[in-house]
Amino acid sequence: MTKLQDVLDEIAREAAENGDRGEVAHYIPELAKVDPDQFGIAVALPDGQVLTAGDAETAFSIQSVSKVFTLSLALGKLGDSLWARVGREPSGNPFNSIVQLEQEKGRPRNPFINAGAIVLADLILAGHQPREAIGEIVRFIRYLADDDTILIDEKVARSETEHGDRNASLAHFMRAFGTIDHPVDHVLGVYFHQCAIAMSCHQLARAGLYLASQGRNPLTGAQVVPPQRARRINAIMLMCGHYDGSGEFAFRVGLPGKSGVGGGILAIAPGQASIAVWSPGLDPVGNSKLGTAALEQLARRMQWSVFGA
Repeated sequence: MTKLQDVLDEIAREAAENGDRGEVAHYIPELAKVDPDQFGIAVALPDGQVLTAGDAETAFSIQSVSKVFTLSLALGKLGDSLWARVGREPSGNPFNSIVQLEQEKGRPRNPFINAGAIVLADLILAGHQPREAIGEIVRFIRYLADDDTILIDEKVARSETEHGDRNASLAHFMRAFGTIDHPVDHVLGVYFHQCAIAMSCHQLARAGLYLASQGRNPLTGAQVVPPQRARRINAIMLMCGHYDGSGEFAFRVGLPGKSGVGGGILAIAPGQASIAVWSPGLDPVGNSKLGTAALEQLARRMQWSVFGA
């Protein structure tokens, strides 16, 4: 593992010297306050080792990375019947676009755009009060990471709620089509709080390890999802995990990944590792600029691309 640690240290040094960091997300005021000069990376291996570099222990708002975990949770509840409510195709549009929803009669293109994740929140909410559904999501992520210290950043959740008009529009539009069942404010309460979960790269890499290990969490030995489901979640991450930049990410990095506007990215090298990277500055389509570059270097140097060396 000396080589991998050397690679991570070198990537962190390169990131520290790179002045082209993108722009932090300004439309969520709490995220706009985050220092853009931070960079962290962590790699969790199936044997339980976690190698890190940079600010890998600093907690940040995982935002849309949470959608990987809510998809896993919702599939556990509904199985493949979930796909009647949300599609599996790349959107080719911004993550908060309403245009496609209208064309496709209220059925979101995939579970990783905002509309799709709002549907997942609605499905997880079934039979629960919002507080109970939020608790279930947090407990699931704590279980995956084997870490009970993971919390919701209430300031971020409040900031999202106060500036969530676009997401409210998506939710009302889908409710008009019958795509979501629960009151919009209940569904959005769940959605905003899941996005405000705060994790470090170290914690996030550990939480994603089941997707690198055929659905099994090697830290606990538990089968989180069936192997075929893990493969399919990875496939959706590869195709849809970076909004309208998903093709570019697949081209450059060649790994399943899910980004968030907090600057985090969870990437999976099947059979090899779960990787979490964080740098708050975003590119024009909302993905971490330095994080993407770091994953491109890591995949190349470790020959981890799913498309071969």
